[in-house]
Amino acid sequence: MSDNNDKVLFGEVNYRNQRTRFGIKQGDRDRHMYVIGKTGMGKTELLKNMAIQDIQAGRGVAFLDPHGDTADDLPNFVPSERIKDVVIFDPSDLDFPIAFNVMEQVDSRFRHLVASGLLSVFKKVFGVEVFSARMEYILNNTILALLEFPGATILGINRMMADKPYREAVVAKISDPLVKAFWTQEFAKYTDRLAAEATASVQNKVGQFTASSLIRNILGQVESTLDVRRVMDEKKILIMNLAQGKIGEDVSRLLGAMMITKIQLAAMSRADIAEKDRVPFYLYVDEFQNFATDSFANILSQARKFALNLIIAHQYVTQMEETVQDAVFGNVGTIVALRVGAPDAEVLEKEFAPVFTANDLVNLAKWTMYLKLMIDGVAPPPFSANTLPPLPRPEISYKKEIIDASRQQYAHPRAEVEKQIAEWSAASFGASIPRQNPYPESYPPRENRSFGPPRRENNPPMKPFAPPPIPLSEALKTGPVDFKGRKIEEKIEEQKNKNKPAVNLSDLKQTLEGILSKNEDRNKDNGGG
Repeated sequence: MSDNNDKVLFGEVNYRNQRTRFGIKQGDRDRHMYVIGKTGMGKTELLKNMAIQDIQAGRGVAFLDPHGDTADDLPNFVPSERIKDVVIFDPSDLDFPIAFNVMEQVDSRFRHLVASGLLSVFKKVFGVEVFSARMEYILNNTILALLEFPGATILGINRMMADKPYREAVVAKISDPLVKAFWTQEFAKYTDRLAAEATASVQNKVGQFTASSLIRNILGQVESTLDVRRVMDEKKILIMNLAQGKIGEDVSRLLGAMMITKIQLAAMSRADIAEKDRVPFYLYVDEFQNFATDSFANILSQARKFALNLIIAHQYVTQMEETVQDAVFGNVGTIVALRVGAPDAEVLEKEFAPVFTANDLVNLAKWTMYLKLMIDGVAPPPFSANTLPPLPRPEISYKKEIIDASRQQYAHPRAEVEKQIAEWSAASFGASIPRQNPYPESYPPRENRSFGPPRRENNPPMKPFAPPPIPLSEALKTGPVDFKGRKIEEKIEEQKNKNKPAVNLSDLKQTLEGILSKNEDRNKDNGGG
């Protein structure tokens, strides 16, 4: 730890056999820091050492770790007085999911930024090649609509496509005329077949993630327990354990990119306070190419204004999109290069020439780095140095207390969360999870809501018709019966009689007498024979 609290130490130089540790001043950190190097060269340890110093100095820190080892170890270095400052965001902690609703109460000024950010996240995860223009168009209008709907979450995207009553409830709340026009004048005219074809790709892609209970239980809770703006302003410690080995690569990338987008928006919302009152906040992102969307370029160019300072690290330049590359090398003040491959060395040579060549960058020893260090707003010539060894772990660890405190403040029991999401899924007309009523002016609470025509108090409800019960013993005696309890034979006979024409009784009497007379004569003849 530095004797000078104004600096964060991360390197050591050997000048005339005298080892001297150096670091970066707080005033120079708002120009961000970029670290690149092959795996195993010391990038992660460098970031970890810096983050520990920030934590122990009482600064606000967020550390995004896609491997999990650093995120798992950082709580061991948190001093006792900061136990309640720590937020552990660990999706693999299935029994205690944190509520993280990216759509919750977004200011109208930032809705288009949220929609753009989420689209960038989906493109990053799904791949631009499978993201058609129509899919982007529909998804953008869906997100913008949901951002105006009380109680909306990312789970509402697929419900907008498949649940017409829910969609109508959302559309009724839209104030943006262009978004409303899409749903009322364009989408409403789609035939069922066209609507199914247009939305199938969105449902398939988004459904891949929302089908996972891990994602659902975090992003599907209406009320976020994680307030990123508060984390930044109150100098809290946000540790994001997005270990790909535990939650999967795609889930890690999705949550990480969403979290970075949320941090960006929280930083931009600081426009409502004076610049001198914006507390510096330090965001560490290891393997940041996994989360670097197109909007990441905006973070690098605008974050300085809002006191969001980035320290990012990864392995290869080619892992970045061209727009992100331009933003990195155009906005980053301090560049640290450990050993890299030949293609990356050619790119980095432009930053370190004429002091170091591409060949120098390729042949760096482990724990050795070349760097351009911003000093008092000026970048002096590059120089070489060694990274620092890992900081020793404190004798007393408060990791267990930190995890327990974080769960208590920011997480809910899994059973409770799944029950709420199930109720939301079963609710009609898009009612939000029944912690609040999204339609207080027109709808009663869900548990008091009735569907159908109003019921008169003096007119009891109709009971469903039920046939009179017939004992089995009687049924066996009388034979088959119809729904009125009569014998089938009786019913048939009754129907026959109804269909018979009227008969003359006198003619019938004469006919019967003639038949009887013939029968008597026949009997006499038979007896005589």
